[in-house]
Amino acid sequence: MKRVLVPLWLTALLLLSACRAEESGDAKPVLYLYPEEKTAVTVRLDYDGALTCTYPAYEDGWTVTAAPDGTLTDASGQTYNYLYWEGISQGEYDFSQGFCVPGEDTAAFLEDALSRLGLTRREANEFLVYWLPQMEPNPYNLIAFQSAAYTNRARLTVTPEPDSVLRVFMAWKSLDAPAEIPEQDLPAFDRTGFALVEWGGARAPS
Repeated sequence: MKRVLVPLWLTALLLLSACRAEESGDAKPVLYLYPEEKTAVTVRLDYDGALTCTYPAYEDGWTVTAAPDGTLTDASGQTYNYLYWEGISQGEYDFSQGFCVPGEDTAAFLEDALSRLGLTRREANEFLVYWLPQMEPNPYNLIAFQSAAYTNRARLTVTPEPDSVLRVFMAWKSLDAPAEIPEQDLPAFDRTGFALVEWGGARAPS
């Protein structure tokens, strides 16, 4: 299903309508592509929401030539480190399991968790640079890595199909006091063959 960018006035209207239907922002999901050899790849996103920003521009999907080191090249010869999008949806996040982390310990926690999940050091570094300034000043952060609660509303179709797919999406809330939550299991990722890796996140309503 084709998704189009919404104009700024419509984005503002969506935000103002939160009193009627609580919405969440899926912030900076980025997609890395690592084929075993230089490969033409098409990625289509079927998103249950409104896309607010994409880069490179998402039209009827992204079509790029991907190199084994992750460098992406479009038809005009422009290169990219990853495919980027953001959007607004009415999806809910799953906080039935997760972690409560003091703000000052957030960097160390995320470095460990992202490594366990399977991000490379470069991928984890780019994740931290984006999210840490928003999380570290808080007294506590309630963190839950999403699975179906995210992937069911942001569906990917990739041609050719990757051999391994890792989609890391972190939902979090700022807390003034610690909270009890069952600890979440973080399964390891077997990065084999043509690998697609994604990370993103969202600050959930408190």
